[in-house]
Amino acid sequence: MRRPLIAGNWKMNGTRASVRTLLDGLLSGISSIKNADVAVCVPYVFIPEAAQLLAGTAIAWGAQDVAKEESGAYTGEVSAGMLKEFGCRYALIGHSERRSYYGDSDAVVAQKFVAAQKHGVTPVLCVGELLAEREQGQTEAVVERQLAAAVKIAGIAAIAQSVIAYEPVWAIGTGKTATPAQAQQVHAFIRNWLAAHDPATAQSVRVLYGGSMNAANAAELLSQPDVDGGLIGGASLKVDDFLNICRAAG
Repeated sequence: MRRPLIAGNWKMNGTRASVRTLLDGLLSGISSIKNADVAVCVPYVFIPEAAQLLAGTAIAWGAQDVAKEESGAYTGEVSAGMLKEFGCRYALIGHSERRSYYGDSDAVVAQKFVAAQKHGVTPVLCVGELLAEREQGQTEAVVERQLAAAVKIAGIAAIAQSVIAYEPVWAIGTGKTATPAQAQQVHAFIRNWLAAHDPATAQSVRVLYGGSMNAANAAELLSQPDVDGGLIGGASLKVDDFLNICRAAG
C-alpha cells in the first residue's frame, strides 16, 4: 500500500513574514493528517526558515530545483549537497516551468535526478505533456521519453527511491484540470511502463498528480487507484486549502 504524499510547490512566492504565517498555520492543522506524508518545496532563500520552523515536525521540506553539478564555478546554482545540509528531503526535478522557461532538457533533468539521489535528497521527477502534444495524441510518447531519460542514466532501481509527478502542462495555473479518468489513464500508463522494467518498482513508487489540484477536486482525483498524492501549486499557499487537500489524501 503506497502512502499518499501531498507536496506543496510555492514557486517564486513568499516573504519571510508570509512564510512564517503559512508554516505556522500548517503546523497548527497537521495533527489532523493521519495517513499521508506532507511536504513543502520552497524557494531557496526560505529553506533555512523552513528548516528552523519544521524541524522535528510531521512536515518535510524541499527545494524546487537542484544543480546537476557538485560544486564549482556555476554562479547562481545550488547543489544537492547544500540542500542536504539544510535538511531538504525532496527536490523537484524537471518541473514544466524549468523545462519550458529555462531549457532543462531530458538529459539535464536526468543528471539532476542522479545528483539529488547521490546526496540522499529524494527527486520528485516531473513529467507531462503540452496541450498541443495531448491534442496530437502524443501524451504517452512524451511521458515515456521523459521517464526513459532518467531510467537510462540512473537505472530502474533508482526510480524506486524517487517520486514521480504527472503534471499535464496545459492544466498548470490555467484553472483547467485533467478529469479523474484522464489523470488515472496517464498514471496507469506510467506504472505499466515501469512494470515492464521492474514490477516491484512500479508497485512501490508514488505517482503524484500535479495539474491544478485544489480543495474542491482533490478527493475525486485522489480516489483513483494509481494517483498517490498531489503536487500542489497555488493552493499550497493557502493554509486551509492545502490542509483540506491533505485531509482528502489521509
